[in-house]
Amino acid sequence: MSIADTLTHTDSVSSTIEKWASRLIDVSHTIHAHPELAFEEHRASALLADAAQEAGFTVTRAAYGLETAFEAVRGCGPFRVVVCAEYDALPDIGHACGHNVIAAAGLGAAIALGEVAEEHGLTVVLLGTPAEEHGGGKVLLLERGAWEGAAMSIMVHGAAGEDVSCTVTGTQAVDRFDVTYTGRAAHAAAAPHKGINAGDAATIALVAIGLLRQQLPSDVRLNAYVEHGGEATNIIPASTLVRAEVRAAELDVLLDAKRRMLSCFEGAAVASDCSWSTERAEPRYEELVQHRVLATIWDEEIASLGRTAAARTPLTGGSTDMGNVSKVVPSIHPMIALRGVTGVPHTIEFAADARSAAGDEAVLHGAIAMARTVIRAATGDSRSNLLTIAAQRESGATTVTSAE
Repeated sequence: MSIADTLTHTDSVSSTIEKWASRLIDVSHTIHAHPELAFEEHRASALLADAAQEAGFTVTRAAYGLETAFEAVRGCGPFRVVVCAEYDALPDIGHACGHNVIAAAGLGAAIALGEVAEEHGLTVVLLGTPAEEHGGGKVLLLERGAWEGAAMSIMVHGAAGEDVSCTVTGTQAVDRFDVTYTGRAAHAAAAPHKGINAGDAATIALVAIGLLRQQLPSDVRLNAYVEHGGEATNIIPASTLVRAEVRAAELDVLLDAKRRMLSCFEGAAVASDCSWSTERAEPRYEELVQHRVLATIWDEEIASLGRTAAARTPLTGGSTDMGNVSKVVPSIHPMIALRGVTGVPHTIEFAADARSAAGDEAVLHGAIAMARTVIRAATGDSRSNLLTIAAQRESGATTVTSAE
Protein backbone atom coordinates (compact mmCIF):
# COMPACT_ATOMS: atom_id res chain seq x y z
CA MET A 1 0.00 0.00 0.00
CA SER A 2 1.54 3.31 -1.10
CA ILE A 3 1.40 6.16 1.37
CA ALA A 4 3.54 8.73 -0.43
CA ASP A 5 0.57 10.72 -1.72
CA THR A 6 -0.68 11.34 1.84
CA LEU A 7 2.58 12.88 3.08
CA THR A 8 3.46 16.54 3.10
CA HIS A 9 7.12 15.62 3.53
CA THR A 10 9.23 12.49 3.46
CA ASP A 11 11.85 11.47 5.98
CA SER A 12 13.56 8.33 7.23
CA VAL A 13 10.44 7.36 9.17
CA SER A 14 8.07 7.49 6.22
CA SER A 15 10.65 5.78 4.02
CA THR A 16 10.96 2.90 6.47
CA ILE A 17 7.19 2.56 6.84
CA GLU A 18 6.84 2.63 3.05
CA LYS A 19 9.32 -0.24 2.81
CA TRP A 20 7.52 -2.26 5.50
CA ALA A 21 3.97 -1.29 4.51
CA SER A 22 2.95 -4.58 2.93
CA ARG A 23 4.33 -6.56 5.86
CA LEU A 24 2.60 -4.34 8.41
CA ILE A 25 -0.75 -4.70 6.65
CA ASP A 26 -0.25 -8.46 6.45
CA VAL A 27 0.45 -8.55 10.20
CA SER A 28 -2.73 -6.58 10.87
CA HIS A 29 -4.84 -8.85 8.66
CA THR A 30 -3.36 -12.04 10.09
CA ILE A 31 -4.05 -10.99 13.67
CA HIS A 32 -7.55 -9.95 12.62
CA ALA A 33 -8.20 -13.33 10.99
CA HIS A 34 -7.17 -15.26 14.11
CA PRO A 35 -8.68 -13.46 17.12
CA GLU A 36 -7.34 -14.60 20.48
CA LEU A 37 -8.71 -13.72 23.92
CA ALA A 38 -6.82 -12.31 26.90
CA PHE A 39 -3.67 -14.24 27.83
CA GLU A 40 -4.27 -16.63 24.91
CA GLU A 41 -2.66 -14.49 22.17
CA HIS A 42 0.05 -17.00 21.23
CA ARG A 43 -0.16 -16.56 17.45
CA ALA A 44 -0.28 -12.76 17.56
CA SER A 45 2.56 -12.48 20.07
CA ALA A 46 4.78 -14.79 18.03
CA LEU A 47 3.94 -13.02 14.76
CA LEU A 48 4.93 -9.62 16.14
CA ALA A 49 8.02 -10.92 17.92
CA ASP A 50 9.21 -12.65 14.74
CA ALA A 51 8.81 -9.46 12.70
CA ALA A 52 10.67 -7.39 15.30
CA GLN A 53 13.50 -9.92 15.40
CA GLU A 54 13.72 -9.80 11.61
CA ALA A 55 14.02 -6.00 11.88
CA GLY A 56 17.09 -6.27 14.12
CA PHE A 57 15.52 -6.22 17.57
CA THR A 58 16.65 -8.44 20.43
CA VAL A 59 13.50 -10.26 21.48
CA THR A 60 12.51 -11.78 24.81
CA ARG A 61 9.45 -13.99 24.57
CA ALA A 62 7.14 -14.76 27.52
CA ALA A 63 8.54 -11.53 28.99
CA TYR A 64 8.09 -10.61 32.65
CA GLY A 65 6.48 -13.94 33.43
CA LEU A 66 3.51 -13.47 31.07
CA GLU A 67 3.38 -16.21 28.47
CA THR A 68 1.95 -14.07 25.67
CA ALA A 69 3.93 -10.91 26.39
CA PHE A 70 7.18 -10.08 24.61
CA GLU A 71 9.83 -7.37 24.76
CA ALA A 72 11.84 -6.37 21.68
CA VAL A 73 14.74 -3.93 22.13
CA ARG A 74 16.93 -2.08 19.68
CA GLY A 75 19.47 0.64 20.46
CA CYS A 76 21.22 1.58 23.69
CA GLY A 77 20.73 5.35 23.95
CA PRO A 78 19.70 7.16 27.14
CA PHE A 79 16.23 8.07 25.82
CA ARG A 80 14.24 4.87 26.38
CA VAL A 81 10.81 4.76 24.74
CA VAL A 82 8.28 1.97 25.21
CA VAL A 83 5.94 1.47 22.26
CA CYS A 84 2.96 -0.67 23.28
CA ALA A 85 1.31 -3.27 21.06
CA GLU A 86 -2.05 -4.74 22.07
CA TYR A 87 -3.44 -7.79 20.29
CA ASP A 88 -6.18 -9.43 22.34
CA ALA A 89 -9.68 -9.78 20.91
CA LEU A 90 -13.21 -9.73 22.29
CA PRO A 91 -15.39 -12.80 22.86
CA ASP A 92 -17.63 -13.70 19.90
CA ILE A 93 -16.97 -10.50 17.89
CA GLY A 94 -13.22 -10.81 17.40
CA HIS A 95 -11.19 -7.65 16.75
CA ALA A 96 -14.10 -5.29 17.26
CA CYS A 97 -11.79 -2.93 19.14
CA GLY A 98 -9.21 -2.91 16.37
CA HIS A 99 -6.27 -4.30 18.33
CA ASN A 100 -4.89 -5.67 15.08
CA VAL A 101 -4.47 -2.04 13.99
CA ILE A 102 -2.87 -1.13 17.33
CA ALA A 103 -0.40 -4.00 17.11
CA ALA A 104 0.67 -3.40 13.51
CA ALA A 105 1.01 0.35 14.01
CA GLY A 106 3.13 -0.21 17.11
CA LEU A 107 5.33 -2.64 15.22
CA GLY A 108 5.79 -0.14 12.40
CA ALA A 109 6.63 2.73 14.73
CA ALA A 110 9.19 0.63 16.61
CA ILE A 111 10.86 -0.55 13.40
CA ALA A 112 11.11 3.01 12.08
CA LEU A 113 12.56 4.21 15.39
CA GLY A 114 14.98 1.31 15.53
CA GLU A 115 16.47 2.43 12.23
CA VAL A 116 17.43 5.82 13.73
CA ALA A 117 18.07 4.73 17.34
CA GLU A 118 21.79 5.40 17.24
CA GLU A 119 21.37 8.74 15.49
CA HIS A 120 18.93 10.06 18.09
CA GLY A 121 20.24 8.38 21.24
CA LEU A 122 17.27 6.03 21.60
CA THR A 123 16.61 2.71 23.23
CA VAL A 124 13.50 1.50 21.45
CA VAL A 125 11.30 -1.05 23.21
CA LEU A 126 8.39 -2.71 21.47
CA LEU A 127 6.38 -4.18 24.34
CA GLY A 128 3.77 -6.80 23.55
CA THR A 129 1.02 -6.23 26.10
CA PRO A 130 -1.64 -8.96 26.36
CA ALA A 131 -5.05 -8.83 27.97
CA GLU A 132 -6.10 -5.21 27.62
CA GLU A 133 -9.81 -5.93 27.22
CA HIS A 134 -9.89 -7.92 30.44
CA GLY A 135 -7.02 -8.94 32.68
CA GLY A 136 -4.88 -5.82 32.94
CA GLY A 137 -1.78 -7.01 31.12
CA LYS A 138 -0.10 -3.61 31.35
CA VAL A 139 -0.83 -3.37 35.06
CA LEU A 140 0.99 -6.66 35.60
CA LEU A 141 3.86 -5.63 33.33
CA LEU A 142 4.15 -2.28 35.10
CA GLU A 143 4.37 -3.99 38.48
CA ARG A 144 7.09 -6.28 37.12
CA GLY A 145 9.33 -3.50 35.81
CA ALA A 146 8.57 -3.32 32.09
CA TRP A 147 8.77 0.50 32.10
CA GLU A 148 11.89 0.87 34.25
CA GLY A 149 14.06 3.66 32.90
CA ALA A 150 11.49 4.72 30.30
CA ALA A 151 11.44 8.41 29.35
CA MET A 152 8.07 8.02 27.63
CA SER A 153 5.53 5.50 26.37
CA ILE A 154 3.20 5.63 23.39
CA MET A 155 0.54 3.68 21.51
CA VAL A 156 -2.36 4.49 19.20
CA HIS A 157 -5.95 3.26 19.17
CA GLY A 158 -8.35 3.18 16.24
CA ALA A 159 -11.73 4.94 16.33
CA ALA A 160 -14.65 5.73 14.05
CA GLY A 161 -15.52 9.17 12.78
CA GLU A 162 -12.95 11.95 12.63
CA ASP A 163 -9.61 12.52 14.32
CA VAL A 164 -9.81 14.33 17.64
CA SER A 165 -7.00 16.18 19.37
CA CYS A 166 -5.00 13.98 21.70
CA THR A 167 -5.00 16.87 24.19
CA VAL A 168 -8.73 16.42 24.88
CA THR A 169 -9.10 12.64 24.78
CA GLY A 170 -9.15 10.48 27.85
CA THR A 171 -10.56 7.32 29.34
CA GLN A 172 -12.31 6.38 32.55
CA ALA A 173 -10.95 4.40 35.45
CA VAL A 174 -12.70 1.07 35.88
CA ASP A 175 -12.99 -1.33 38.80
CA ARG A 176 -14.35 -4.82 38.11
CA PHE A 177 -15.42 -7.19 40.86
CA ASP A 178 -17.58 -10.24 41.53
CA VAL A 179 -20.28 -10.65 44.16
CA THR A 180 -21.40 -14.09 45.37
CA TYR A 181 -24.64 -14.60 47.28
CA THR A 182 -25.11 -17.74 49.34
CA GLY A 183 -28.50 -18.92 50.51
CA ARG A 184 -30.08 -22.35 51.01
CA ALA A 185 -31.55 -24.63 48.36
CA ALA A 186 -35.08 -26.03 48.63
CA HIS A 187 -37.78 -27.49 46.40
CA ALA A 188 -39.41 -24.50 44.74
CA ALA A 189 -42.89 -26.07 44.82
CA ALA A 190 -42.91 -28.50 47.76
CA ALA A 191 -40.99 -26.46 50.34
CA PRO A 192 -40.02 -23.00 49.11
CA HIS A 193 -40.38 -21.66 52.64
CA LYS A 194 -37.39 -23.73 53.69
CA GLY A 195 -35.09 -22.07 51.19
CA ILE A 196 -33.09 -18.84 51.24
CA ASN A 197 -33.23 -17.53 47.70
CA ALA A 198 -29.87 -16.30 46.40
CA GLY A 199 -31.62 -15.39 43.15
CA ASP A 200 -33.74 -12.89 45.03
CA ALA A 201 -30.59 -11.26 46.34
CA ALA A 202 -29.19 -10.83 42.83
CA THR A 203 -32.48 -9.40 41.57
CA ILE A 204 -32.79 -6.93 44.44
CA ALA A 205 -29.18 -5.81 43.92
CA LEU A 206 -29.67 -5.11 40.21
CA VAL A 207 -32.84 -3.13 40.88
CA ALA A 208 -31.12 -1.11 43.61
CA ILE A 209 -28.19 -0.37 41.30
CA GLY A 210 -30.60 0.81 38.63
CA LEU A 211 -32.16 3.24 41.08
CA LEU A 212 -28.74 4.41 42.29
CA ARG A 213 -27.71 5.54 38.81
CA GLN A 214 -29.98 8.57 39.01
CA GLN A 215 -28.12 9.87 42.05
CA LEU A 216 -24.60 9.66 40.60
CA PRO A 217 -22.58 12.10 38.46
CA SER A 218 -23.41 11.84 34.78
CA ASP A 219 -20.01 10.40 33.82
CA VAL A 220 -20.23 7.48 36.26
CA ARG A 221 -21.16 4.11 34.78
CA LEU A 222 -22.43 1.14 36.80
CA ASN A 223 -22.83 -2.21 35.05
CA ALA A 224 -23.65 -5.68 36.34
CA TYR A 225 -25.05 -8.97 35.13
CA VAL A 226 -25.88 -12.35 36.68
CA GLU A 227 -23.27 -14.88 35.61
CA HIS A 228 -24.87 -17.74 37.55
CA GLY A 229 -28.41 -17.54 38.84
CA GLY A 230 -29.56 -21.05 39.65
CA GLU A 231 -29.77 -24.61 38.41
CA ALA A 232 -33.42 -25.31 37.58
CA THR A 233 -36.85 -23.70 37.89
CA ASN A 234 -37.89 -26.11 40.63
CA ILE A 235 -34.91 -25.40 42.88
CA ILE A 236 -34.58 -22.35 45.09
CA PRO A 237 -31.04 -21.24 44.15
CA ALA A 238 -28.51 -21.59 46.91
CA SER A 239 -25.87 -19.51 45.15
CA THR A 240 -25.67 -16.73 42.58
CA LEU A 241 -22.73 -14.88 41.05
CA VAL A 242 -23.01 -11.27 39.86
CA ARG A 243 -20.21 -9.69 37.82
CA ALA A 244 -19.99 -5.92 38.19
CA GLU A 245 -17.98 -2.88 37.23
CA VAL A 246 -17.94 0.83 38.01
CA ARG A 247 -16.32 3.52 35.85
CA ALA A 248 -15.59 7.19 36.38
CA ALA A 249 -13.28 9.85 34.95
CA GLU A 250 -11.55 10.33 38.32
CA LEU A 251 -10.45 7.67 40.75
CA ASP A 252 -11.89 9.30 43.87
CA VAL A 253 -15.29 9.56 42.19
CA LEU A 254 -15.04 5.92 41.19
CA LEU A 255 -14.24 4.83 44.75
CA ASP A 256 -17.23 6.69 46.16
CA ALA A 257 -19.53 5.23 43.51
CA LYS A 258 -18.19 1.75 44.22
CA ARG A 259 -18.85 2.24 47.94
CA ARG A 260 -22.48 3.06 47.19
CA MET A 261 -22.76 0.20 44.71
CA LEU A 262 -21.48 -2.24 47.32
CA SER A 263 -24.14 -0.93 49.68
CA CYS A 264 -26.74 -2.05 47.12
CA PHE A 265 -25.24 -5.53 47.15
CA GLU A 266 -25.14 -5.56 50.94
CA GLY A 267 -28.73 -4.35 51.23
CA ALA A 268 -29.88 -7.12 48.90
CA ALA A 269 -28.18 -9.66 51.13
CA VAL A 270 -29.95 -8.28 54.20
CA ALA A 271 -33.32 -8.20 52.46
CA SER A 272 -33.03 -11.80 51.22
CA ASP A 273 -31.35 -13.20 54.34
CA CYS A 274 -28.37 -14.37 52.24
CA SER A 275 -24.71 -14.07 53.06
CA TRP A 276 -22.50 -12.36 50.52
CA SER A 277 -18.87 -11.88 49.55
CA THR A 278 -16.99 -9.86 46.98
CA GLU A 279 -13.58 -10.12 45.31
CA ARG A 280 -11.70 -8.20 42.66
CA ALA A 281 -12.08 -9.73 39.21
CA GLU A 282 -8.99 -8.13 37.66
CA PRO A 283 -6.58 -5.25 38.27
CA ARG A 284 -8.13 -1.81 38.48
CA TYR A 285 -7.59 0.39 35.41
CA GLU A 286 -6.85 4.01 36.28
CA GLU A 287 -7.95 7.01 34.25
CA LEU A 288 -5.72 8.02 31.35
CA VAL A 289 -3.58 11.15 31.68
CA GLN A 290 -2.28 12.43 28.34
CA HIS A 291 1.09 14.17 28.53
CA ARG A 292 0.29 17.61 27.12
CA VAL A 293 3.58 18.23 25.34
CA LEU A 294 3.60 14.82 23.69
CA ALA A 295 -0.09 15.16 22.82
CA THR A 296 0.54 18.48 21.10
CA ILE A 297 3.40 16.99 19.07
CA TRP A 298 1.15 14.09 18.06
CA ASP A 299 -1.56 16.49 16.86
CA GLU A 300 0.98 18.32 14.72
CA GLU A 301 2.28 15.10 13.22
CA ILE A 302 -1.22 13.87 12.43
CA ALA A 303 -1.86 17.18 10.69
CA SER A 304 1.26 16.63 8.59
CA LEU A 305 -0.43 13.48 7.24
CA GLY A 306 -3.39 15.47 5.97
CA ARG A 307 -5.58 14.78 8.99
CA THR A 308 -7.28 17.37 11.20
CA ALA A 309 -7.16 16.64 14.94
CA ALA A 310 -10.06 18.85 15.98
CA ALA A 311 -10.26 20.01 19.61
CA ARG A 312 -13.91 19.11 20.04
CA THR A 313 -15.78 18.14 23.18
CA PRO A 314 -13.41 16.10 25.37
CA LEU A 315 -13.75 12.39 24.80
CA THR A 316 -14.03 10.23 27.89
CA GLY A 317 -15.44 6.76 27.99
CA GLY A 318 -14.13 3.27 27.88
CA SER A 319 -11.10 2.30 29.88
CA THR A 320 -7.56 1.10 29.26
CA ASP A 321 -4.74 -0.29 31.35
CA MET A 322 -2.56 2.30 29.60
CA GLY A 323 -4.09 4.64 32.18
CA ASN A 324 -2.00 2.97 34.88
CA VAL A 325 1.13 3.49 32.80
CA SER A 326 0.28 7.16 32.25
CA LYS A 327 0.27 7.76 36.01
CA VAL A 328 3.91 6.62 36.21
CA VAL A 329 5.54 7.37 32.83
CA PRO A 330 4.89 10.37 30.52
CA SER A 331 2.55 8.79 27.99
CA ILE A 332 0.05 9.37 25.24
CA HIS A 333 -2.70 7.09 23.97
CA PRO A 334 -4.12 9.02 20.99
CA MET A 335 -7.05 7.89 18.87
CA ILE A 336 -6.66 7.64 15.11
CA ALA A 337 -9.75 7.68 12.93
CA LEU A 338 -10.55 4.90 10.50
CA ARG A 339 -11.69 7.51 8.05
CA GLY A 340 -15.05 7.00 6.43
CA VAL A 341 -16.27 4.15 8.65
CA THR A 342 -19.45 4.38 10.69
CA GLY A 343 -19.19 1.39 13.01
CA VAL A 344 -18.24 2.09 16.60
CA PRO A 345 -15.78 -0.01 18.65
CA HIS A 346 -17.05 -3.21 20.25
CA THR A 347 -19.51 -3.90 17.43
CA ILE A 348 -19.51 -6.40 14.57
CA GLU A 349 -19.42 -3.46 12.16
CA PHE A 350 -16.19 -2.10 13.63
CA ALA A 351 -14.65 -5.57 13.55
CA ALA A 352 -15.11 -5.52 9.77
CA ASP A 353 -13.82 -1.94 9.56
CA ALA A 354 -10.61 -2.92 11.37
CA ARG A 355 -9.60 -4.96 8.32
CA SER A 356 -10.73 -2.40 5.75
CA ALA A 357 -8.68 0.01 3.65
CA ALA A 358 -9.39 2.63 6.32
CA GLY A 359 -7.93 0.32 8.95
CA ASP A 360 -4.86 -0.26 6.81
CA GLU A 361 -4.37 3.48 6.40
CA ALA A 362 -4.65 3.91 10.18
CA VAL A 363 -1.88 1.33 10.65
CA LEU A 364 0.53 3.25 8.43
CA HIS A 365 -0.41 6.76 9.51
CA GLY A 366 -0.39 5.70 13.16
CA ALA A 367 3.08 4.21 12.80
CA ILE A 368 4.48 7.32 11.12
CA ALA A 369 2.91 9.77 13.57
CA MET A 370 4.08 7.79 16.61
CA ALA A 371 7.65 7.48 15.35
CA ARG A 372 7.87 11.16 14.43
CA THR A 373 6.41 12.13 17.82
CA VAL A 374 9.07 10.11 19.62
CA ILE A 375 11.89 11.58 17.56
CA ARG A 376 10.73 15.13 18.23
CA ALA A 377 10.39 14.39 21.96
CA ALA A 378 13.82 12.79 22.05
CA THR A 379 15.59 15.61 20.20
CA GLY A 380 13.60 18.71 21.10
CA ASP A 381 13.12 20.95 24.12
CA SER A 382 11.16 18.29 26.03
CA ARG A 383 14.03 15.77 26.00
CA SER A 384 15.75 16.96 29.18
CA ASN A 385 12.50 17.18 31.12
CA LEU A 386 11.45 13.67 30.13
CA LEU A 387 14.86 12.28 31.05
CA THR A 388 14.71 14.11 34.39
CA ILE A 389 11.33 12.55 35.16
CA ALA A 390 12.73 9.11 34.37
CA ALA A 391 15.76 9.69 36.60
CA GLN A 392 13.61 10.93 39.48
CA ARG A 393 11.35 7.93 39.19
CA GLU A 394 14.25 5.50 39.19
CA SER A 395 15.82 7.18 42.23
CA GLY A 396 12.58 6.88 44.17
CA ALA A 397 11.83 10.61 44.17
CA THR A 398 8.31 11.90 43.70
CA THR A 399 7.20 11.26 40.15
CA VAL A 400 6.57 14.36 38.07
CA THR A 401 3.03 14.16 36.72
CA SER A 402 2.82 13.01 33.14
CA ALA A 403 0.34 15.80 32.42
CA GLU A 404 3.13 18.38 32.54
